[in-house]
Amino acid sequence: MAADTDDPASEPSVAVTFVAERHAEAQLLARNLGLDLVPLNSKEHEFHLVLTTDRLELVMPRNTPRLAISVDYIEGVIGHRRRQGGGTGQAVARAVGIRGAYRPKVLDATLGLGRDAIMLTWLGCHVTGIERSPFIAALVHDGLLRASMDHLLAPVIQERFSLVVADSIRYIGHLEGDERPDVIYLDPMFPERQKSALVKKEMRVLQALVKDDADSPALLEAALAKAKRRVVVKRPRHAPPLDGPRPGAAIAGKTVRFDLYPRMSEM
Repeated sequence: MAADTDDPASEPSVAVTFVAERHAEAQLLARNLGLDLVPLNSKEHEFHLVLTTDRLELVMPRNTPRLAISVDYIEGVIGHRRRQGGGTGQAVARAVGIRGAYRPKVLDATLGLGRDAIMLTWLGCHVTGIERSPFIAALVHDGLLRASMDHLLAPVIQERFSLVVADSIRYIGHLEGDERPDVIYLDPMFPERQKSALVKKEMRVLQALVKDDADSPALLEAALAKAKRRVVVKRPRHAPPLDGPRPGAAIAGKTVRFDLYPRMSEM
């Protein structure tokens, strides 16, 4: 979820809604995002950012059945991977080059809901996550706030993770010297990815909100110019590589593949 669009017609219709006890927070969120504040039962907009009693959710109010997307780094997918011993042997860790005591500095240029980024943070990497959509970034920010209440995750995230709302191509283009990361990680959003039923529904909502990452080849080019050690592109296992240079290697999992583009320092 990497690039901006200049076509106003393609912008989604989003509003903020809330439960009664979170009215003041909803007003602040709507003001910060430049969105309307509407009643819970409104169906005027395509999407709602809903402040519930305990979290921020993204919903499509016109859809039945209701599907609510939220970010949970304590439980959810990340919690499961942490509890099941998701360590440095997992594919994403090997893809970014974690080995022994070495932990690369990673820029996740297509943050999305941040699951891989937070897992890499948990494993010891310093990670900057770039998300172009302020609405998805708001979900991530809410997840980070709740993660700050977990005694294990809180110090890890505070010390090693940064969230930036920006256009990734422009952001990467301005990186110089020590600002350049060891690894730039790309996970472009494509409709053909094979996922579980729940994640497929989740992806449909996110794709309706931000569309597909049609500028991925340009993002890959920008990343290759700035990564110190490698660029990693996460792809569906049987999908072709992104248009552009061929990857130097790949790490395949059951459903996804990590294409590796080493820079000169790794060759």
